[in-house]
Amino acid sequence: MNRRRNDNGATKYLITVLTILCIVLIGVTLLKPGAASPVRSVTGIIVTPVQKGISVIGHWLSGFNGNLADVNMLREENEQLKEQVDTLMAENSQLVLDKEELDRLRVLLDLADEYSDYETVGAHVISKDSGNWFSTFTIDKGIADGIRVNCNVIAGSGLAGIVTAVGPNWARVRSIIDDNSNVSAMVSTTSDTCIIAGNLELIDSGALNLVKLTDSENKVHVGDKIVTSNISEKYLPGILIGYISELNNDANNLTKSGKITPVVDFRHMQEVLVILELKQYVAENADASASPVIDVGSDQSQPAQQTEAEN
Repeated sequence: MNRRRNDNGATKYLITVLTILCIVLIGVTLLKPGAASPVRSVTGIIVTPVQKGISVIGHWLSGFNGNLADVNMLREENEQLKEQVDTLMAENSQLVLDKEELDRLRVLLDLADEYSDYETVGAHVISKDSGNWFSTFTIDKGIADGIRVNCNVIAGSGLAGIVTAVGPNWARVRSIIDDNSNVSAMVSTTSDTCIIAGNLELIDSGALNLVKLTDSENKVHVGDKIVTSNISEKYLPGILIGYISELNNDANNLTKSGKITPVVDFRHMQEVLVILELKQYVAENADASASPVIDVGSDQSQPAQQTEAEN
């Protein structure tokens, strides 16, 4: 209790002394203005660094606020740049896709020019069976576009397959690599006939089977071109299939077998050309424009066997 009274008394005493001092200083300043100079000097010495410090802090705070504004502006610009980059990347990807499609369409156009004797229609592949290879697939053109069963289908640089079913706006295609496919073919340089048999296991190594090659004069060699045969019942003649990559004599020493490398990429098919003329129609027109020739000495059994095996 006494201690609290002593503290209160000391506080009052201090306030009283300070008040008197302030009054004296004010009086001295009023009576003798020059007398306040020492006080001002002392005050300047004390206050000036404080003011300077406050000013520095103020400038720093002002610069900090400016930096914050710059940072926010940079963030906004960065976001805008990111959006522009994303847009440009999307546009670039689309341009790449467009260029790839254009390149494929140019290949198809060249193929159409190569087989310009036939009327063709282009189509997109819209589905395929499971697996890595386009052994059977569906295209987006059908009866409305003139497509019928047994229409030949070409892609890349040559024969892709044949139409097996057709609807109003779709068609089903079996490619020549399918296990159920057999194509009557021949060597372009010698006209020796053979069968190209589909094999989904063999195509994994990039090849197709060549069987029943009638090369009695041993004029056929690796690298020779294989095309569809004139005696084929379903395939139009002269369509490129591939090139011989392997050739061996059969056990009967009458025929040869081997492998060919197809010219069509059966792993990546997106567009094809469908030849609208059927083999029977072309053959009938050819027969109508030429006199029939009958060779009584010819043996028709071998061609019959080959075309019978053809699918």
